[in-house]
Amino acid sequence: MASVTVRNLPEETHRALKLRAARCGRSTEAEIRKILEDAVRPEERVKVGSALASLASQFGGIELDVTRDQTPTDPARFE
Repeated sequence: MASVTVRNLPEETHRALKLRAARCGRSTEAEIRKILEDAVRPEERVKVGSALASLASQFGGIELDVTRDQTPTDPARFE
């Protein structure tokens, strides 16, 4: 997992983060992760799969044959 260092954070901001974390029952580090996650990956974001399903439903949906071919394949030869 990646790490980020934030330099020159005003002391007032750091205090506010610590207070906010305490109110939410989290560590300051966990609170910062939550804030960043919410900022860049909001719950209401449109996900590609959902957008495609919505688009397909506007046209009555689509039918796909998703049966898997069970025919055995020949093994690869590395000669």
